[in-house]
Amino acid sequence: MFMNFRRVHKLQCLQLLTTGLVLCVLMICWEELDHHVVSHMRSYTYRYLVNSYDFNSSFGHNQKDSEGVDNGFESYPYLINHPNKCVGRHSQSWDDVLLLLFVKSSPENFQRRQAIRDTWGNETYAWSELGASLRMVFALGVHRDDGQRSTVQRALLQEGQAYGDLIQQDFLDTFHNLTTKLILQFHWAHEYCPQAHFFMSADDDIFVHIPNLVKYLQQLLSRKSGAKDLWVGHVHRGSPPIRRKESKYYVPEDLYPWSSYPDYTAGAGYIVSADVAAKIYQATLVLNSSMYIDDVFMGICAKTMGVSPQEHVYFSGEAKAPYHPCIYSHMITSHGHAADVRSLWKAATDPSVHYHSRGFLNNLYCIAIRVMLLCRPNYESMYPCKAAFI
Repeated sequence: MFMNFRRVHKLQCLQLLTTGLVLCVLMICWEELDHHVVSHMRSYTYRYLVNSYDFNSSFGHNQKDSEGVDNGFESYPYLINHPNKCVGRHSQSWDDVLLLLFVKSSPENFQRRQAIRDTWGNETYAWSELGASLRMVFALGVHRDDGQRSTVQRALLQEGQAYGDLIQQDFLDTFHNLTTKLILQFHWAHEYCPQAHFFMSADDDIFVHIPNLVKYLQQLLSRKSGAKDLWVGHVHRGSPPIRRKESKYYVPEDLYPWSSYPDYTAGAGYIVSADVAAKIYQATLVLNSSMYIDDVFMGICAKTMGVSPQEHVYFSGEAKAPYHPCIYSHMITSHGHAADVRSLWKAATDPSVHYHSRGFLNNLYCIAIRVMLLCRPNYESMYPCKAAFI
């Protein structure tokens, strides 16, 4: 049998050219490939096989710097505070509060705060319509722009006097200070509202279906064991740190050396029980706040205290929930609502919503609708497909 060497050489050249082309593409796209594939493989391997974090080595709290200056949370004084928010209306004793709701807001976002006051954050509605004692406050820093700061601050002081729901400390309200804002929430809750059965942290661009949430929390309290060890929301498991410097969420290895974050809930909206809130408070006293991604810092605190997050399929991640009555009947939170809060509140709390899922046929109809809305390929963190069958 004779071999055509010229043809062999041509095939080898073609293979070499193809291999070279593939290598060139990989070299060009390696950073993106590493972010989306390799880093996630490393992260899941670390999370589920190694699962060893020594946070005390990187996040041990140093009370004072070399000059003896306190760098901790207490260095930020209150500029606006309402310490009697959770005190009884007609007495000096603590009120029985079902839910303390902390909304993270930027100083300039007055319209968002007002929409929340008028809808899902309305304490009077929660009491008169749902029989639930709700306390809602906004967590704020100071405006980041020097030129606008004094004007915005005057407006905030007037707003605080008018509504009695602003809690502000003297730190710049920026992305890299979100962890400081998280610490503010847990410290304020510990100091001024320790009797609340549940604590919720939420962004000012999410929608909370308060009737569904109150029903859920009351069911938890009705259990014989009560509500203990609860940290519930949209859970991120085995997420890798982002090492690309151009990313908003970039975290260098010298700040966080591990290949995986501990499990944590999306910071847009999550709930903890009173005992977990106390544990997170204790963790903030011993861990420094150099991790500026507040969701991850919450995960670090919880991991340190032996608390694990629990998934609830109707807490959304980074995306809006579909607009449909069959969704509203189960919805807890939906993200990305800066302009449509009032219209969504009106639609989601309409009494006719619950009739869509009552009865065998209506229930089947709603399951089919939710399957079409939730089970199509979607890379955004909305509700998972399994939520369609609940």
